Amino acid sequence: MNDKKAILLVDDNPSNLSVGKNVLKNIYNVFTIPSGEKLFDILEKIDPSLILLDIEMPGMSGYDVIKKLKADPVTMDIPVIFLTSFSDPGSELEGLNLGAVDYISKPFSPPLLIKRIQNHLLMDSQKKELEDFNLNLQSMVKEKTKDIMELQNSIVQTVVEMVEFKDDITGGHIERTQNYLKSLVNDLRINKIYWKEVSSFNMEFFISSSQLHDVGKIAISDTILNKPGRLTAEEFEIMKQHAIKGEEAIQSIMLMSKKNDFLENAKIFAGTHHEKWDGSGYPRGLKGEEIPLQGRLMAIADVYDALTAHRPYKQPMSCTEAEEIIYKGSGTHFDPTLVEVFYRLAPEFAAISKQNGKIWADTTAA
Repeated sequence: MNDKKAILLVDDNPSNLSVGKNVLKNIYNVFTIPSGEKLFDILEKIDPSLILLDIEMPGMSGYDVIKKLKADPVTMDIPVIFLTSFSDPGSELEGLNLGAVDYISKPFSPPLLIKRIQNHLLMDSQKKELEDFNLNLQSMVKEKTKDIMELQNSIVQTVVEMVEFKDDITGGHIERTQNYLKSLVNDLRINKIYWKEVSSFNMEFFISSSQLHDVGKIAISDTILNKPGRLTAEEFEIMKQHAIKGEEAIQSIMLMSKKNDFLENAKIFAGTHHEKWDGSGYPRGLKGEEIPLQGRLMAIADVYDALTAHRPYKQPMSCTEAEEIIYKGSGTHFDPTLVEVFYRLAPEFAAISKQNGKIWADTTAA
């Protein structure tokens, strides 16, 4: 039985079709198609796992094809990778905005093409598994509350792993930010700071839900998410969408379940952790205490980790340098009251950073 996944390669150049098929034929069932129009005839007979699509073709261009694919519920979820001789950022951005999952310039490296396809097929498989699970979640909730809590933890871990798989520069980021958050909230509880909000938190749900603050990155193109350098203005606008995308994803799950402190906190973390105290943040430009405490806390944890962690385009700052930036951001980026708390906890933050976030692994909030 042939269990190879079907890949459709669409290009008006016979040479490109031949080369692409030879590269992939030992791994996938490759169907070569000479035009966008003929692609839709083939789609009536074949359900592909992925489409490799040229942009510049006579008749329907690649952009025309993907617009039609995304407008049809039957084909809208098929991953599309553009293979094109265009190399300008504008063309790439247009393709990604239309719904392509990736953009590879020709001539391509065969190993790179194979690896990109493998990664996107894995992501697509994981997303479908989560979608299938969510369809059954509501009926499961009615039967066993305890079992649902265990399953919820499993889902969170799966989503967290998906985020870290997709965003390979954030290794350990989720764990470290969770531990920084524990330190901050413990201090707030001990000193009864923002006591009205803090006393109402279910600490287990509060800390655990913070793991999903970057869940919206699943919706951001790998090309942008893992770019080895600073983003262009256009790319940054797309990256900023992860806050809203994460909030919307969690809201969609909330609509299928009963009121849930875990999901409510997760939604707030996802949607507000890039807001700034002076109103200059995103996505909504909230100001001061308009920003929920979850977002104000995560702003400090998230920025501190971004400064002290390694990135492909920069070396990590020292903890002392990161502390100075947090202090200088008091009243502009950060809640001044929380910066005072951070000042007390700076040695604790440094210890977490240096031990890669492991020191809290077996502890719980007081």
